[in-house]
Amino acid sequence: MTGNIQLLSDTLAAAKAENRAALIAYLPAGFPTVDGGIAAIKAVFDGGADVVEVGLPHSDPVLDGPVIQTADDIALRGGVKIADVMRTVREAHEATGKPVLVMTYWNPIDRYGIERFTEELAEAGGAGCILPDLPVQESAVWREHADKHGLATVFVVAPSSKDERLATITAAGSGFVYAASLMGVTGTRESVGEQAADLVRRTRATSELPVCVGLGVSNATQAKEVAGFADGVIVGSAFVQRILDADGDEAAGLTAVRELAAELAEGVRRVS
Repeated sequence: MTGNIQLLSDTLAAAKAENRAALIAYLPAGFPTVDGGIAAIKAVFDGGADVVEVGLPHSDPVLDGPVIQTADDIALRGGVKIADVMRTVREAHEATGKPVLVMTYWNPIDRYGIERFTEELAEAGGAGCILPDLPVQESAVWREHADKHGLATVFVVAPSSKDERLATITAAGSGFVYAASLMGVTGTRESVGEQAADLVRRTRATSELPVCVGLGVSNATQAKEVAGFADGVIVGSAFVQRILDADGDEAAGLTAVRELAAELAEGVRRVS
């Protein structure tokens, strides 16, 4: 069974052919429950997301801000397991036919087993993994297994990354490059800033991979701004916050994330 890296590439290429950026949403598995999380992902796809990143909840996140940490805590307290993450990927992909990735820190994969993880993710129809804390120089074994199973390996670059380092990272990655718009953790921001545009420009100079920008985008105006210079717009905390704001009302939460996805999808399609 091979994963869906080609579907991911085709989806990003299709957005580019439409002269727009792709909308990539992030939601953690198991939040607010496993079933509720799957329903939320389907709602986000219904609203207009092109790709979804499923977060593997982790007790010691380094990139995630307080909103996603809160969601992860809820999921972990609910007993979410890697099997639930795989189920989330499988059901979200089967229901929509769209690319679904997993965003995870390295420790859970290391403990679970690289071969087991990649084989199960491919079998579930996953498109790949975003690995924010796996150093490129230590990623060879992971990439070997990911390649064997048809999975993308998406690395994260930051404004602090030097040009030589960017070239090393993009040469090892596949699928797309995740460009962190600023130094810091996830969360909504008033503005995304010029750092992100400069990082995209420098990253593109090293690779033909699509460059997608995350950290800070929360509304259609910001989505439009980022879509003006990036191949994809990544939104996470804003979706999670909508579910938290629903305060246990699942129907209200699903409506809220579907509406946000529609607003953001409109944003990435606006012509200046």
